[in-house]
Amino acid sequence: MQTKHFIDDPTHLVQTSLASLTLTNPSLAFDSQNKIVYRRPTKEQQETPKVSIITGGGSGHEPAFAGFVGKGFVTAGVAGTIFASPNTLQVQRAIMSRVDTRRGVFVITFNYTGDVLNFGLAAEKAKAAGIDTEFYAIGDDVGVGREKGGKVGRRGIGGSILVLKIICALAEAGGSLSEVYNLAKKVAGNLVSVGASMEHVHVPGREVPDPNSDEIIPTEEIEIGMGIHNEPGSHRVSATLPDLVSTMLKQLLDPNDQDRHYVDITKDDKVVLLINNLGGVSNLEIGGIVAEVHEQLKKNWEIVPVRVIAGTFITSLNGLGFSVSLLKLGDTGLGAGKSMLELLDAPAEAFGWSAAVRTETWNADNTAIMDQTADTAKDMKASNLSIDPKQTHTVLKAGLDKMIAAEAEITKFDTIVGDGDCGTGLKRGAEAVLKELSSGDLPTDAVSFVNKIVPVVEHTMDGTSGALFSIYLNALVHGLREQDSTSSKQMDSKTWAAALKSALQALGKYTPAVPGDRTIMDALTPFIDTLASSGNVKKAAQAARDGAEKTKTMKASLGRAVYVGGESEWMGKIPDPGAWGLAEMLDGLAGAC
Repeated sequence: MQTKHFIDDPTHLVQTSLASLTLTNPSLAFDSQNKIVYRRPTKEQQETPKVSIITGGGSGHEPAFAGFVGKGFVTAGVAGTIFASPNTLQVQRAIMSRVDTRRGVFVITFNYTGDVLNFGLAAEKAKAAGIDTEFYAIGDDVGVGREKGGKVGRRGIGGSILVLKIICALAEAGGSLSEVYNLAKKVAGNLVSVGASMEHVHVPGREVPDPNSDEIIPTEEIEIGMGIHNEPGSHRVSATLPDLVSTMLKQLLDPNDQDRHYVDITKDDKVVLLINNLGGVSNLEIGGIVAEVHEQLKKNWEIVPVRVIAGTFITSLNGLGFSVSLLKLGDTGLGAGKSMLELLDAPAEAFGWSAAVRTETWNADNTAIMDQTADTAKDMKASNLSIDPKQTHTVLKAGLDKMIAAEAEITKFDTIVGDGDCGTGLKRGAEAVLKELSSGDLPTDAVSFVNKIVPVVEHTMDGTSGALFSIYLNALVHGLREQDSTSSKQMDSKTWAAALKSALQALGKYTPAVPGDRTIMDALTPFIDTLASSGNVKKAAQAARDGAEKTKTMKASLGRAVYVGGESEWMGKIPDPGAWGLAEMLDGLAGAC
């Protein structure tokens, strides 16, 4: 493992690397505070607005993601620290103030939990603010199969760049937000990738690992299925390059491997081959790898790619490895000039892509910046949905008080099956909401009332629970807007249920949890379903309590409880802490109705 770096300070390293992109492409600007690289506004953009595409993720994957910002490619890239997702506020800043939103915004990232939650929450906040927004997480990896990947699904690795290139070309050609979103799903559904590496990598600023630990891959071994964050793959082998490539291609193409067979690719299909350098393989060796992969595809699988693309696109710092991706070209349904191949071949001015920046771009006026500062709370569009704010406050206070009173019990449960912070996190959020609702006048507009709570939860509840609650509340604002009409309407149980159900569907985009997984969903979903069918809050609260009780006998499918041992000691006795806390709140709420 290479542990020497020219720049050991990770913060300085990320900032200077991002800033350098404006030096190599003058059409880009850099928001250093929020680590956003974005395209400078142009006269063409002002006269002919297009769908804006925002992507990003942890640093350490250069040139991804900011390196793909430029004409014909990404509109803005948001960076986190090394191997860590940027936070929601960074992504929100990119959406609200650094890109044109007139044709809509497509937020797209790779399928990793932190990225999905933070980019997803920002997308929901944009929707709640009235911006036409879609979100998608790309997954193309087959190294971790269905059985191990489970509900999380496929990771995003090297081939995901092909999805970005194709949809960005469509946006540049004037495609609508729905066309861009649907094409992203179609391309990702036709894509498979697998990686391999000889070594893990050392992150600047971190301690050097013990040479006897699992972080060190033995010299004679290669790890197949390696991810882009040092994650382990499917297995390690001692193999020559031909043997290694043979194994990787079988994982990509073998129809008998049901655990990894995601896409049917045959000799009759038109295929794009992409070889991605994880950062530490010499160009000389990449050339040899490309030749070996191409030869085996032709000889053993009778596949001759119509395009061969090789280079450094998404890295794992200086990872001594590579990934192989195959994209099966399909019909986009978008007409002439907009096939997958034509969009892939379309020109782009981005550091991470092969097309050179044009002379016209260098000679243009590159001084403009985009800074659409927006106060989302102040600019929030009013609705015609009315509530009695005093009564709503009373009911909500009863629920939150009951949740606060249950903190010790919830904390006790979470110290057994989790990391012990669930009770305190719920209490902290509940107390902050009560404080906010007790200060100043309360709005009679249902949308404004809920939106008053949203930033409080976002700033006081951290971790996965905080992100889930924040996503749900932002989605609830959007769900309420879906119930809005041109005439004034008093909120009732039916209207609340419809908005709550819409928010639940939105939350499903960012977490695979459903009832039966031993999560908060075991209380939330039955509450909403019962409220929708009966219109009775007390019955709905009882359904939530019953759901929370059932978690006592459930085996965890998601969350930290998956990794906690000693099930025989707590199974049948300890409920999911999050579900229990929500059930307590809903009990209190129902009692005050």
